[in-house]
Amino acid sequence: MIVVDTNIISYLFLPTVYSEKSSRLYLQDAEWAAPSLWRSEFRNELALYIRQQILSLSEALAIQEEAEALMVDHEFSVTSVQVLMLTNNSNCSAYDCEFVALAKQLSVKLVTEDKKILREFPEVTVLLDDFLN
Repeated sequence: MIVVDTNIISYLFLPTVYSEKSSRLYLQDAEWAAPSLWRSEFRNELALYIRQQILSLSEALAIQEEAEALMVDHEFSVTSVQVLMLTNNSNCSAYDCEFVALAKQLSVKLVTEDKKILREFPEVTVLLDDFLN
């Protein structure tokens, strides 16, 4: 099991330069976990694709459904205490700290491409390329 941030989930479902790597990550470890927040962040990403006319509403809805099916039973809650303690000791947003808190709670790595999270929490995070290698 690994924790993945919303960007990694997005790369799996949306065409990006990281899509192939995200697919390889899923093949390497298909048990992805994320805090429930990922849904809202992913919806926001899909809304951007709709507004830019990259996806239709029906395509976005189908992608959201597929992503939710992938993450079913792998969404977790984190406490405000956990998140706020992490934000107090870093320059990361509370949103980012939810993913870090979950990785710590599950004693697994957080796979991310976010440079700030990687810099602030090197003990629990790993770059996508590094995890693949």
